Amino acid sequence: MRFNTGMKVVRISDEVWEIPVTEKPGMLVPARIYGTESILRAMDTGVFEQVTNVACLPGIRRYALCMPDGHWGYGFPIGGVAAFDVRSGIISPGGVGYDVNCGMRLIRTDLTREDVQPKLERLMTELFRRVPAGVGSTGFVSMDRQAFDGVMTKGARWCIERGYGWHRDLERIEERGCLSGADPSVVSDHAVKRGMNQLGTLGSGNHYLEVQVASNDRIFDRETAEAFGITGQDQIVVMVHCGSRGFGHQVASDYLKVFEKAMRRYGIAVKDQQLACAPFLSEEGQDYFAAMNCAANAAFANRQVITHQVREAFASVFGRSGEELGMELVYDVAHNIAKVERYSEGELVVHRKGATRAFGPGSQDLPACYRSVGQPVICGGSMETGSYLLAGTARAAADTFGSTMHGSGRTMSRTQAKKSISGEQLQQQMKQRGILVKAVSMSGLAEEAGFAYKNISDVVESVDRAGITKKVAELRPIGNIKG
Repeated sequence: MRFNTGMKVVRISDEVWEIPVTEKPGMLVPARIYGTESILRAMDTGVFEQVTNVACLPGIRRYALCMPDGHWGYGFPIGGVAAFDVRSGIISPGGVGYDVNCGMRLIRTDLTREDVQPKLERLMTELFRRVPAGVGSTGFVSMDRQAFDGVMTKGARWCIERGYGWHRDLERIEERGCLSGADPSVVSDHAVKRGMNQLGTLGSGNHYLEVQVASNDRIFDRETAEAFGITGQDQIVVMVHCGSRGFGHQVASDYLKVFEKAMRRYGIAVKDQQLACAPFLSEEGQDYFAAMNCAANAAFANRQVITHQVREAFASVFGRSGEELGMELVYDVAHNIAKVERYSEGELVVHRKGATRAFGPGSQDLPACYRSVGQPVICGGSMETGSYLLAGTARAAADTFGSTMHGSGRTMSRTQAKKSISGEQLQQQMKQRGILVKAVSMSGLAEEAGFAYKNISDVVESVDRAGITKKVAELRPIGNIKG
């Protein structure tokens, strides 16, 4: 088959498709795309072009991968996964993304829809007040450069040491909320200035804070759901999607310029300048890795402060503490990151750009409470359609470097979406369907209309059938905060 790409695409299974190395000069490994045939046919041509460009990068191992939510991005497709040999491979900001450690956090509660519905308007107003959103929003945690150095090196633990959360939260955050190897000395003053006042803020774009319902009829694996603290019975949960904001963006911008020069020095040629990279073990590569870890830790800290504010908002509205309301963290996982992990090929630098880690049962990287069922995987849909909680599998480690989808994936540009509907119209339509939306910008709200995204259920079904993630529960929105 050739679809709309001109490239030969070979069916490996109903959910896995491969572009052979013969389809583009310079490909070192095949490119594999996950998704049903209908998902593949709907993918923009940029995905095929970009994933095969990634397959040409030095030191790449096994495959260049794209998940079913894949769409055109900067350098790598969003939904891209690639692993490079630590010794002979590269690291690329285009394989991480500008919003370093953009990721997902899910908080469960003991509340039900019946408890929350009468107070939903008040709750959303309180959440909107306590969690700043929108372009340029600043948080309530004031700090100087020394304090921000602590955020860069300690991540979520810095927040918890200051009362913004519970010590047991750390167990349920990827890498306990702190990536080692962060070095503030390789982060520019400009990046620090952009990040210092943004702790505890959502930002804009597709970032959100959403109050959701987990119903009995939408739980697919009861044993795993219960292990994650999801009981059904119209249970209320809270999902947060955000990252390192302007700080991570500046880190990426700074090092893309560095890498453009470094490539000439190291004799590296790429198919697309947006794939600017450097050898992982080079001075430039190690500096970027250390700076990226700083930004990732700031993102973990950002979501931790937001969690504190969410608990405070619920306590204010319901007159009981977060502890009394059962507001335990389910999990926090990154989907824009590069990490050193060990696979059959040895130590690899795994890039996940709009893709989520999905480690299976038995992994020593998981907290003891999840080791028997696998890692929670949190996948956000559009604000109109709902989201999913899944679990990682052993198959993911074997096939996709322990990776899976991260969301539904855009099918329409933000400009097109705004031409199709106004934010005010969308807000009213969603209210009529029982979803209360608070937004800083009506224009920004229109960009996130559900029709601008793939059908999240179709995307989830494809990774479930491919065996790289297991469906656990669908989560339906009743309240949403957008920047």
